[in-house]
Amino acid sequence: MTASTYTERQQGSPLRDFFETHAHVLSIALFFLLCCAFFFALNPVFLSTGNLLNLLRQAAPTLIVAVAMTFVITTGGIDLSVGSIIGLVNAAAALLLRGGWDWPVVAVLMLLFGAAIGLFQGYFIAVQKIPAFIVTLAGLSAIRGVALVLTGGFSILIPQSLFLDIGRGTLAGIPYPAILGLAVALAGYVVLNATLYGRRVCAVGANAEAARRVGMPAQRVIASVYVWSGVASALAALVVAARLGSGSSNAAVGTELDVIAAVVLGGTSLAGGRGTIVGTVLGALTISAISNGLILAHIDAFFTQIVTGAIILIAIWLNTRIFDRVGTVKRRS
Repeated sequence: MTASTYTERQQGSPLRDFFETHAHVLSIALFFLLCCAFFFALNPVFLSTGNLLNLLRQAAPTLIVAVAMTFVITTGGIDLSVGSIIGLVNAAAALLLRGGWDWPVVAVLMLLFGAAIGLFQGYFIAVQKIPAFIVTLAGLSAIRGVALVLTGGFSILIPQSLFLDIGRGTLAGIPYPAILGLAVALAGYVVLNATLYGRRVCAVGANAEAARRVGMPAQRVIASVYVWSGVASALAALVVAARLGSGSSNAAVGTELDVIAAVVLGGTSLAGGRGTIVGTVLGALTISAISNGLILAHIDAFFTQIVTGAIILIAIWLNTRIFDRVGTVKRRS
C-alpha cells in the first residue's frame, strides 16, 4: 500500500488574490473610466467642474435607493416598487408642504411612511412567502395609482422654504444631494461589511434555510431590507422634490430599472449571497455618466434609452460572464 502525502496549497500572489476577490468592482471601475474618457473625447465639457457636480446631483437619488437595493438583492430578493414609492412620497410631501406643514416634520413623516410601505411588502415576502417579484410588482402598480389619486395627475408646487436647499444647496461647492448620497453609501458599506446585520444579510441570501436552522432570524432580516428600501426611496423622493420644487405622481417612472441595473452592474449577485456597495456606487455613477454624456454628445433623445440599455447590457454581460469564468478557472488551478 502506498502512503498518500499531504501537500499544502501554495499561496498565490497577493496581487492575483486581490484581483480575484475584487474582479467585479475593478471591471466596473475600468468601464466607468472608459466611459468618462469616451464622452470627454466627444465633448470636453463632460469633465468640466460644473458638469461633474451636476452629474453627482443627478445621480444622488439613484445612488441612495441603489444602496438599499444592494441589501435587497443580496438576500436574493428584488424591489420593483421603489420608483412608485418615490412618486407617492414626492407627491405627498408636496401636498403637506403646500398645506403649511413645517418641512422637518414632513421629512420625518415621509421617511416613516416609506418604512411603513416597505414593512407592508416585507411582511408578505418574508412571512407569507409570496415571491418578492410578485409583491413588489403589485406595489409598483398600486402605489403609483395612489399617487395619481392624490394629485389628480397634476404637479404640486412647493412653496419657497429651506426645504428646497436639500436639493439645490451646496456645501463647499458640493451639492447637498451628492453629500447625502455618499453619506448613505458610506453607511451602507459599513453596515454590510462590518456588522452582524450585514453578515446575516449575506448568509440569508446564500442559503435562507441554513441560516434559519443555525438560529438566524431569517424572516426578520428579509423583511427589514424592504423596510430600508422604503426609507431610502422616501429619502430619494425628498431630494427629487426639493431639487424640482414640485411634487408629481409621475416622478421617478422607470427609476427601479436604473437602480437594479446599477446594483447588478456593480457586481452584486442576483442569486443572492454577494453584495458590494463600492460596486453599486460605481454602477450608479456609470449609468448617470452614460445618460449625461449622451445628452452632451447631442444624441437624439429617442435613441438615448436604446444606447443606454445596450451599453448596460454589454457591461453586465462582460461582468457576469467573462470575470466569473476567469475566477472559476483560477480557483480550479
